[in-house]
Amino acid sequence: MNGKESKHDNYHPLLRGGRRDPKSYTHGFSSTQIETLSSVCEAFLPPLSSTHHNQHMPMALSQLSGADSPIPDETDENYKNRTLESIGYRVNKEDKNLNKTKKERPLERGIIEMSCADDSTLINSLVSKGLEVKKDVEDNVYRVKCDVVVVGSGSGGGVAAAVLANPGLKVLVLEKGEYFVPEDYSCLEGPSMRELYESGGLLSTIDGKTMVMSGTTVGGGSAVNWAATIKTPEFVLRDWAVNQKLPLFGSAEYQEAMNIVSKRLGVTENCTEEGFQNKVIRKGCENLGLKVERIPRNSSEDHYCGSCCYGCKTGDKKGTDSTWLVDAVGNNAVILTGCKAQKFILEENKNGKTERRCLGVMANAVSKKITVKLRIEARATIAAGGSLCTPPLMIYSGLKNQHIGKNLHLHPVLFAWGYFPEPISEITGMSHEGGILTSLHKVESQESNFRALVEAAALGPGAFAALFPWLSGMSMKVGMARYTRTATLFTLVRDQGSGRVKSEGRIRYWLDDIDRENLKTGLRRALKILVAAGAVEVGTFRSDGQSIKCEGIKDGDLEEFLDTVTAAQGPESKGECWTMYGSAHQMSSCRMGATDQNGAVDENGESWEAKDLFVFDGSVLPTAVGINPMLTIEATAFCLSKRLANSLKIGG
Repeated sequence: MNGKESKHDNYHPLLRGGRRDPKSYTHGFSSTQIETLSSVCEAFLPPLSSTHHNQHMPMALSQLSGADSPIPDETDENYKNRTLESIGYRVNKEDKNLNKTKKERPLERGIIEMSCADDSTLINSLVSKGLEVKKDVEDNVYRVKCDVVVVGSGSGGGVAAAVLANPGLKVLVLEKGEYFVPEDYSCLEGPSMRELYESGGLLSTIDGKTMVMSGTTVGGGSAVNWAATIKTPEFVLRDWAVNQKLPLFGSAEYQEAMNIVSKRLGVTENCTEEGFQNKVIRKGCENLGLKVERIPRNSSEDHYCGSCCYGCKTGDKKGTDSTWLVDAVGNNAVILTGCKAQKFILEENKNGKTERRCLGVMANAVSKKITVKLRIEARATIAAGGSLCTPPLMIYSGLKNQHIGKNLHLHPVLFAWGYFPEPISEITGMSHEGGILTSLHKVESQESNFRALVEAAALGPGAFAALFPWLSGMSMKVGMARYTRTATLFTLVRDQGSGRVKSEGRIRYWLDDIDRENLKTGLRRALKILVAAGAVEVGTFRSDGQSIKCEGIKDGDLEEFLDTVTAAQGPESKGECWTMYGSAHQMSSCRMGATDQNGAVDENGESWEAKDLFVFDGSVLPTAVGINPMLTIEATAFCLSKRLANSLKIGG
């Protein structure tokens, strides 16, 4: 940096981007391999000659090659990327709070970051936080005692920690991800995805059909979601209470929990100013005479952050990291980051019953600097690692209920895009600016429920380029040149099909015929909304580049095009055309059931097989919710945690 301090030095080192320290990192490729990779990159994105230059494409982008530095390496040390600049994408705007005195981090009192510790300092840190620790030298284990251990710090785990710490119980939270605060966030797509999401945001189902986004940081998905905070629909609650025979969801207890959670998250119903993509939804729906609804958000009404998917840099969005976990730490809870649960500690029940008893959990540090293992013993153990991580942990621990790892719902989505060039379109803004989710449209069914949702998508330029169908170097560059004025919408369904996740990172998933039909209907509706809003061209992300120009289009021509739009198969289908699906919501893989034949846990969230082992995350939801599930997960966790707190108090 030539001796000068950059504003980017204020971001967390893991989120800064730039070339990594060669002393600690190497990609492992030889110069010959890098040359080959560069050639491949250039084949996909070749520089265009002046005779092939598109008048609507910036010259800088036209002349760029996929082999140019820092591609295929990383964003350079000055945090500049010529490709991003050439398409008008700007990140890292001047931080208004940069020069202000930094405050103590909200969780500072209770946090222990294992990535910053070693074997010698860890035990002192644990003891200093009020935990009882004994060292087992022979087995290289620290035995830690507490009242409650919570695995995971997201929507379920964060609420559980707060509720259980409130009456004075000693709570220990384990989180495999790291802890970040608003000033840490860089909004750089690459490093943010790598540090804040499972598998760096590259996790997919085994068949490669569905990309699965799941948060892995303090706050879990609530730290990186798009702020929608919607109450559980009444028809879903009726289904769960009546058809699934789970009275909790038809009770005043649950309704009160939703209100309490909404208040703690500071949920607002309105939006002062909408961003470009949500303006498109609103205008398109209004022009078609369709109903468009405001999305309640866990932020202020004037929240205009388009980067919440990379952590909310304004600090306005209220994830568990800035709400429930703050409450928990205020009541002496301890949070261990960079700590991965390995196995629940189960013992045979001494009274002769077939069910076992959970004594706690074994855990390891993610950092190699810590070799000691942790044996955490607790009166109650809570699995809250989310629908992708909780089932494998339970299975690895020896639990065998048939519903563990099954019934996985993903809320599958398909994407549509529409191009709104300036100055032709009167809709102002750029695709990556403004609140991510502020308006939605429901595609209604005859039963007064809804078949699909249409909402706006947050796609950084990397994600957009990965989804956008490659037909030629020219078409890809044209698509990227339009990025900032391309509205990307998605349609989401309450899936009837389901999947399985029995081991970490191994997700199998199958759509039902009803899901495909609803996705097709929702995708066609999204395209009609884009056209009605004034797009000059619309399309899907199908592999053949399915699109149609809209200026002066006749209704009959549009309908003919829409008739060709379907929920295509995935890349392994061997069909002529294929598409990619997405998922940002995972549910029901350890679902609650009235009996052990109906679910993996009972109505209190307790395992049918192991006493004192509870599941308090999205995996307990009986079915898919059909809307953004954060509030549903938190309200459910609140009810279950209250019940557990009362039982622990009574049990002494």
